[in-house]
Amino acid sequence: MSIRICSLASGSSGNCYMVRTEDTVLLVDAGISGKQIRLRLEDLGVDIEDVAGVLITHEHSDHIQGLSALIKVNRRIFGSCGTLSNCKISSEECFNYITPGDSFTIGDITVNSFNTSHDAAEPTGYSFTSNGKCISIVTDTGIVTDEVKKHMALADILVLESNHDENVLKMGPYPWFLKQRILGDKGHLSNECAANALSEIILSENSERQRLVLLAHLSKENNFPEMARATMENILLERGCKPKACRIIVLSRNEVSEIYE
Repeated sequence: MSIRICSLASGSSGNCYMVRTEDTVLLVDAGISGKQIRLRLEDLGVDIEDVAGVLITHEHSDHIQGLSALIKVNRRIFGSCGTLSNCKISSEECFNYITPGDSFTIGDITVNSFNTSHDAAEPTGYSFTSNGKCISIVTDTGIVTDEVKKHMALADILVLESNHDENVLKMGPYPWFLKQRILGDKGHLSNECAANALSEIILSENSERQRLVLLAHLSKENNFPEMARATMENILLERGCKPKACRIIVLSRNEVSEIYE
């Protein structure tokens, strides 16, 4: 029995991930339309009514755009009190409130939640464990805290934000206040920050394990897939990480990914 993940969308215009085992299907975020979520799940052989729960990281539109439509067919929405209270959705009977740091079980998947650092009410990251294997999703955080590093280190598959290149962002057309927001402690992880955090974790381990790293939430204006991957690979190499320590794949902003397990 394996645990798998597929990105339905991953980028500044919308985010949605499917995490599943043979018996349980979960969604993380609903940042594309309900119609697109349904169609993309159908292409993967999944009926939207079979989704056992939808976990929301925070209330920004690129993470909850399709939530109102999902509630019509799925009555189990999980998220922090701060997040769900700011989703501006009246169907509160569907809400399952959690506190970041809580652990709970949905089907045969254990979910561990943790705090992230973003300019939202109560942003939350999630790790998923089944049959001794772990998937962690770390996006929309301006810094990588010790708590976040703990979940990154546990992951066999790590979805890691690599939102922007700092130089491209600084030289680009965004207004200064928006640049400051993205670069701040409650903004988004740059390619460099993501790579530095991952290299620190790899170098602290005394093992030959290999993890799969899926670079996520790339900015359309301030990043390129080739740049994100090259920055990650170069920094890991410069800091002395063995090439076999991780396999790096960049998720598409708009297209459904492969299923990784």
